[in-house]
Amino acid sequence: MKRLLLPIITFALLSIWAGSCLAASTIKIGALFSVTGPPSFLGEPERNSAKMVVDEINAKGGIKGKKLELVVYDTQGDATKAVQAANRLIKEDKVVAIIGPSTTGESMAVLSVAEKEGIPLISCAAGSKITDPVKKWVFKTAQNDGLAVTKIFEHLNKRKINKVAILTVSDGFGASGREQLKAHAAKFGIQIVVDDTYGPKDTDMTSQLTKIRGSQAQAIVCWGTNPGPAVIAKNVKQLGIKLPLYMSHGVSSKKFIDLAGDAAEGIILPSGRVIVADVLPASDKQKKSLVAFVKDYQKHYKAEGDHFGGHAWDAIMLLKGAIERGGDTPAAIRDQLEKTRGFAGIGGIFTYNTADHAGLAKDAFVLVQVRNKDWALVK
Repeated sequence: MKRLLLPIITFALLSIWAGSCLAASTIKIGALFSVTGPPSFLGEPERNSAKMVVDEINAKGGIKGKKLELVVYDTQGDATKAVQAANRLIKEDKVVAIIGPSTTGESMAVLSVAEKEGIPLISCAAGSKITDPVKKWVFKTAQNDGLAVTKIFEHLNKRKINKVAILTVSDGFGASGREQLKAHAAKFGIQIVVDDTYGPKDTDMTSQLTKIRGSQAQAIVCWGTNPGPAVIAKNVKQLGIKLPLYMSHGVSSKKFIDLAGDAAEGIILPSGRVIVADVLPASDKQKKSLVAFVKDYQKHYKAEGDHFGGHAWDAIMLLKGAIERGGDTPAAIRDQLEKTRGFAGIGGIFTYNTADHAGLAKDAFVLVQVRNKDWALVK
């Protein structure tokens, strides 16, 4: 009996040892993306970009001899599912950091989990409140909506427009944008003459737009993510409204142009540089990274790399830099993320510090306009 037990015990011990060695040779990164559901236009390119860059890092030997293992859960844009998945990533999958979620509402729900468990979280959503005030373990890569508002209001000032109507979606992203629009208006001498909202699933906004048409508004600022803004663009055209229409960076991808069709023509919005990478001057510090990302994404997925996929690309590369500098424990990663200086990513030039976990300035945005069913720089 003893002779039979000895090889079994030996095999079991060897299996445990081998498993430990395998675990020690990989670095587990968690990801929460809305791959399906209404925000899939965000989550799918984010998932694709994260997988693409992790595969490329691993093909070059990993980080300090360790391969990255990306564990992705689809949240479907649901905050409850995002929280459940975050807990699973931390407690069962034993990840050292999490990137995502895709939306502001999900991120706001998940950040308390990251803070409680002491796990770095790099959100891919835009809401200013995700990192303002600063949370010890929470960072973000999407440009703040406050910066986007500033870019729009500066352009309105140039056009001598001082009376606007705002139409914002009634979710986390829309609420944050509405707050920033109202907070910044007085500073730019802008009066909000209509402040209205629409639901994420609404399919007709003619009543709100009819109200705007009868007001003193000289321009409309719509704040939301697909498909609502495309519906608004179509309704504006159907109603014959000639006011300039501005959108948020929440529709900064070809998907919006596809959805809005001819109604997208002339619409202006703030965006990261990636969707106009090919027309940037050679002196632009981001151009090299942007062009490489666009070509890489096209090669892998036969589609254009966009603003949203770039958020995940930035998150993985920021983690890579932090791990290279300080090691792969959650605490070391957090500390090194906070010391990131001048990283030229897809969303902008990132510099984090103890007082700023958003890391980007106003110049992270450019203004773009839809011309002939494509994006063009507004100069």
